[in-house]
Amino acid sequence: MKSKKNHGDLLQITYYTDPLCCWSWAFEPQWRRLLYEMKGRIKYRYCMGGLLPSWNLFNDSMNSVNRPLQMGPVWMHAKQLSGMPIDQNIWMRDPPASSYPACVAVKAAGMQSKKAEENLLRLLREAVMLRGENIAKKEVFYEVSKRLGKIDKDFNVEKFQRDFISNDAMEAFRKDLAEVQMKHINRFPSLVLKKSTKGILIAGCHPYAYIVRQLEQLTGGEVVGGKIDIDSYKDYWPSVTQRELDEISLREK
Repeated sequence: MKSKKNHGDLLQITYYTDPLCCWSWAFEPQWRRLLYEMKGRIKYRYCMGGLLPSWNLFNDSMNSVNRPLQMGPVWMHAKQLSGMPIDQNIWMRDPPASSYPACVAVKAAGMQSKKAEENLLRLLREAVMLRGENIAKKEVFYEVSKRLGKIDKDFNVEKFQRDFISNDAMEAFRKDLAEVQMKHINRFPSLVLKKSTKGILIAGCHPYAYIVRQLEQLTGGEVVGGKIDIDSYKDYWPSVTQRELDEISLREK
């Protein structure tokens, strides 16, 4: 493994995603493994994509989805291919009307810290994907914010709730939407990787080995290596699925 670089030479990653995106959830094992193996050598940020403005404005021609019931099979497909647990029945039981409120919630958490932004995004994913909670509802993501307050004592739940209804959080989300449009990002998850003057786009949910090959092509050398200790990995994240633990045992390139 290469030695740690100075901050001016860090690999830059922009992750385009959405709390309601099943393929972004399917990508969590690879994404978390990358963050763990590359910690200290990358600088990354999240850009919320606004996957579902409303059902009146949504049409996924690739998957033939334009109403909530049609989303269930897409989530089931993501579950089968990725191995990540997903409750696809939410689209029959209590379908989210939009992903915009959850996106704004992520930006509101980010007004406190990058750590809070990342942890709230993860907790929102867990809420909808694992427990089938409708994260389009204010009372649901307010409850999720309380869960975050229990695991992060620096996170101020009351401030989050004030920030959520502020113009600043909405404006931050609008900037994300404008960036997605300007960069022509039309698939989630998508990663934009930059190193000096070079950059690449990785669109879609790919195996970790593919991500590593792209990184090595960009950087011109080996970027990861060595065995990951499972106990250290579990301690590193506030929560982890079995599929994510299985991911770190895969060493193939």
